[in-house]
Amino acid sequence: MSIRICAEDEIELGTALRVTIDGTAIAVVRDSAGGVHALGDTCTHGDISLAEGFVEDDTLECWAHGSKFSLTTGKPLNLPAYEPVPVFAVSIVDGDVYIDPTPVISA
Repeated sequence: MSIRICAEDEIELGTALRVTIDGTAIAVVRDSAGGVHALGDTCTHGDISLAEGFVEDDTLECWAHGSKFSLTTGKPLNLPAYEPVPVFAVSIVDGDVYIDPTPVISA
């Protein structure tokens, strides 16, 4: 069951928003092309919110240690992180962002 998060235009291009669904922290990201993605919000290298990081193309970079995570697979693309973060299904319905809180790709 998908849950409404926000209106799509509430997330600016190249930014991330931290939300919590049933106790799970999720980073909702709008990439530079306007696509919306959802990843587990906690960096696997340390207890750092990825939503506070940097969006670049199709990656989300942890602000603390520089690990970049793929927005589509959740896999880290460089060290120090080596474990992926979960990826959640996103749908846009009538301009609203919905997330299914069950990961489609688990960490």
